[in-house]
Amino acid sequence: MTSKTLYISDLDGTLFDNSGNLPEGTADVINGLTGRGMCFTFATARSPYTALPLTSRLRVNVPCVMFNGVLIYDTVRREYVVKHRIPEDSARLIAQAYKSCGTNCIIYKFVEGVLSACYSELSPQVMRDFAQERINHYGKPFVRFDDITEAADGDALFFTTVGERSKVEPVRDIVKDIPGVGYAFYEDTYTGAWYLEVFSSDATKAGGVRYLRETYGFDRVVVFGDNLNDLPMFEEADVRVAVANARPEVIAAADFTAPANTEDGVAEWLKREVVL
Repeated sequence: MTSKTLYISDLDGTLFDNSGNLPEGTADVINGLTGRGMCFTFATARSPYTALPLTSRLRVNVPCVMFNGVLIYDTVRREYVVKHRIPEDSARLIAQAYKSCGTNCIIYKFVEGVLSACYSELSPQVMRDFAQERINHYGKPFVRFDDITEAADGDALFFTTVGERSKVEPVRDIVKDIPGVGYAFYEDTYTGAWYLEVFSSDATKAGGVRYLRETYGFDRVVVFGDNLNDLPMFEEADVRVAVANARPEVIAAADFTAPANTEDGVAEWLKREVVL
């Protein structure tokens, strides 16, 4: 009996090149394979506002995982099939942790039905750059609050900040002990700054993989990744593939190593290994 296989790739540092773009050759290979029946999607820390435009040339035929598992989005039906909200008491404790450490953050939640980025102040410069890039390129709605704790309610989905490790790590040390909370703490692929992303403990890339496997009847899952936030996804997969530029911890956890992201690594591995 032929197994039903799902292929899932991380985006930044894995499917994307070092400029954060989808190489044309990679899109052509994947689209050719999905056109012949391969099941493919992606799992990313990115929001829908950046992930969907950047992958618009891909024929993704299975719902995709965004915000590290907070949201699962069906690109065919254009609707969210999963939304993992943070418990309200926990959301307020997270906001207080950022505030007590003097670290600014952005809270993503739906405001009047629109996924919005809520903030009180955008600093340091890397945070301003983060926001301005998304406003310029994607028109993402930003909503300002005088006090960020006002935005931390039962609708909060995802907290994020980026900056120097020494500034962000103290927040991580507090939020890791908050009930009902999970987090990802990792170095940015492009800038060397550190991200801290906080979300419901029910929301992980591993949970996203598990949901797709169980909901759509896949009995085999192959994943591709490069960074620390991909390790939970590796744990849930049957086959783990690291690109050659991946962090050492990811390569050590992988079953196979594909060429680097700058060499169409995911596409090259798929061309060689997928039999339809």
